Amino acid sequence: MDRIELFKVFARVVESGSFTKAATTLGLPRSSISAAIQTLEGRVGARLLSRTTRKVAPTQDGHAFYERCLRAIADVEEIENLFRDDGVLPSGRIRIDVPGRIGRLILAPALPEFLARFPEIDVDFGSTDRAVNLIEENIDCVLRVGPLADSGLIARHVGALRLINVASPAYLARHGTPRHPDDLAAHLAVNYASPSNGRIVPWEWIADGAAKTCTPRARVTVNSAEAYIACCLAGLGLIQIPAYDVRDHLASGALVEVMPNFCAAPMPMTLLYPHRQHLSHRLRVFIDWLEGVLRRDALT
Repeated sequence: MDRIELFKVFARVVESGSFTKAATTLGLPRSSISAAIQTLEGRVGARLLSRTTRKVAPTQDGHAFYERCLRAIADVEEIENLFRDDGVLPSGRIRIDVPGRIGRLILAPALPEFLARFPEIDVDFGSTDRAVNLIEENIDCVLRVGPLADSGLIARHVGALRLINVASPAYLARHGTPRHPDDLAAHLAVNYASPSNGRIVPWEWIADGAAKTCTPRARVTVNSAEAYIACCLAGLGLIQIPAYDVRDHLASGALVEVMPNFCAAPMPMTLLYPHRQHLSHRLRVFIDWLEGVLRRDALT
């Protein structure tokens, strides 16, 4: 391996915390990963990784070397493109992860457009409602909806999802139509439990500029957006949902918006990725494209 390949192996081991995981994602034998790290440590004259039976972690020298490696890898990618014709497109593989419904309704239908525009880029497309760990799972970019915890990652705000209240016509025929949050005491909702911590998300609305909450009675609790919408369609109760998520159901009449003047505050949408200064060309063009798609298809 040349030096840059050694740097890439080292960076992947640090990010995955495992020789085996690094070997899997790089498509190399584990023995090659071990040999590469030994060669690199011999060249730099320092121990870069601390190895235990459960985890591999960078030493103090390894942390400093990791940051230099990322810079060197990014510099080489830029240099390789420096003297190419302007018509040469970015290439390589990117790994991304988005919430399940956004992946199915927004990203998947739009992805052919991106792949046609950038035929040398391949995409590993993850779609899940859990909060993936970018570093440990070797993900280049994730989309998060809702408030963010401090993660040390680069955050790029792309807008906010408008939330609405909806119910099925069958539910409204049985229980009547609520006009005000005070009416919720006589209604059923479908509870949504966070898939990461199991907490029930309360019913929210804005009144007089302040956020208000309550917990309507519910007989069904779900932990996925798909089940949430399906239960509402089945007439099991009211739900609060991003408007894009039920656009087709509203258009067909399968769902009806209620209490339009008492909606929850919009949910922020954020793209997260590590190392702004080491952002590859292929990831940069994907992030720019994805932001445009989200603004066009999810925020309208």
